[in-house]
Order: sequence, then C-alpha cells, then structure tokens
Amino acid sequence: MIVSILDKLDNAWLIIVAVIIMTNSLAVLCNYPPLLNQAEALALQLQIPLLVDQSADTIDSAEFVVLIAQESIQLQQTGRKAPGPVLAEFTEGAVDHRRKFGGGKGQMIAKAVGIKSGVYPRVLDATAGLGKDSFVLASLGCEVTMIERSPVVQSLLADGLLRAQTFAREQDAELLQTINRMQLVMHDSRTYLYSLSADQFPDVIYLDPMFPERQKTADVKKEMAAFHHIVGKDEDADALLPLALAHVNYRVIVKRPRKAPLLNNQTPSYQLEGKSSRYDIYTVKKLPDVLPPAR
Repeated sequence: MIVSILDKLDNAWLIIVAVIIMTNSLAVLCNYPPLLNQAEALALQLQIPLLVDQSADTIDSAEFVVLIAQESIQLQQTGRKAPGPVLAEFTEGAVDHRRKFGGGKGQMIAKAVGIKSGVYPRVLDATAGLGKDSFVLASLGCEVTMIERSPVVQSLLADGLLRAQTFAREQDAELLQTINRMQLVMHDSRTYLYSLSADQFPDVIYLDPMFPERQKTADVKKEMAAFHHIVGKDEDADALLPLALAHVNYRVIVKRPRKAPLLNNQTPSYQLEGKSSRYDIYTVKKLPDVLPPAR
C-alpha cells in the first residue's frame, strides 16, 4: 500500500517546510498541463510557489524545484550548470540491477537484518530517503514499512513506487511482489514509534541517518547535496536510536560510513564492516528460527 502524497502533514514536517519557505529555496515546477492540478495541490501542501512553463536552467527565484513532469516527479537544482535530477527509480539502473544480480541473502544488509532461509523479519525503515535499502530488503522477502519525514523526499519516493507498481503490473511480476511488500507512511519516525503498541512493534528497525562524509560517487554527491540543502542533516538522529530500541522486537540496525562515530555513542552488540560503510547491530533478543515471508 502506498500512502498518497497529499495526506496531511504532521507538525515535524511543517517545521521543515517553514525552514524551506524562509530560505526561499524551493518551488514546484510544472510544464505538463495534464498534471497541473497535481502540481497545484503539492505546492499548496508544501506552501511554496508554483511555477509553470519554465525551464529549470533559467529559474533564479528558487535554488531547487520539485519538477512535476510527464514521466516522474523530480528534485532539480536550477541554473545552467546544475547536475541532473534526483528521483526515486526502481525499474532500471543500479537499484534494479542489484535486485537481479546483487547477491541475495549473502549481501551485508541481509546479514545485518538477519534474513536467511525461513527468516524474513518485518522491517521498519525509519529513515527511508529514496527507498533504496528498503527495496533491497523487500526484494529478499521482507515486509518493509518506510518512514520519510521530509514531504519533498516523500513525494519523490511515493512517485517512484507508483511508477514501479504501474510498470510491474504489465511487465514484471517479480518486481510487483517486491513493490507490494513496501508500505510508505507519511510520519515523523519518533511520532510513529511512540504510537505503536507492543503487538505492533516491527521485528527490525533500520536506521540510515544522513551523514555528509558518505560521498563517493558523483551520483551520491548529487543526491546528498540536494538532500542536505532541502532537508538538512539528521541532527536528531542520536535520539532515535534509544527510541528504536524501546519499540522493536529483535534488533536495530544502524548503517554508517565505515569511519563514522557511533550513533548516540552507543556500542553495538556487533558490527559488519565493508569497504565504505558498516552496519552496527543492536540486539534486543535473538531472532527466532522461523519468521515467515511477507505476501
């Protein structure tokens, strides 16, 4: 299930939107008349200007635009030398290649979450971003609930999921199964976790707070630069770890750049380390031998 991008914003998001408005850095741009109503609704929701029939490379009234295009919703920096757009994409490119050829349950993220034959934890991705890690986990059989508090990034993710769902219904049954395991919820993670009763706790909570040093490839730099400008760093990430540990059944996973400090200065139960990143695993109790896969 995919929650509409036109759902009501909570207070945390309104604060983020207010910051964007004060810096006058963002607008909605629509150059495709059939989607003008959607663009108007998004601009009203975000309380930012709506621009029509303009080229992003000539706009000087906003540093970024949420471009409502015929093919997708994109975050685009303005100006002639701006990098390409940022969007959520699950039907092609690196994310889709990883689904098909990425190593399955042998991947480090799968080991960190605890996926193995007969064990498919229900995962809450509390810092979803563009949903890349959630997609990997869903492709391996986990049911994943994604939380993304930025209304801008959430709109990109919702659009990517909807486009993937439409494509998969016609051309890729396996991809459709993966997308159907992903649920996007418009909430602040802390508010969402506080709302859970004990019988609603996820098996695993996955945290990947933004960290500016993790910038290796040109695409990552482009994406992170845009995210840091629009959303800012996750300054409250430390507080999220103890809250996650209090609202999870089995473990909390924190993805970090390899040399980054520990989140909240808390020592994990153990770590899995790769060339550029690591997973800090905080265990609450042992995963059972059997956790059935999602639908």
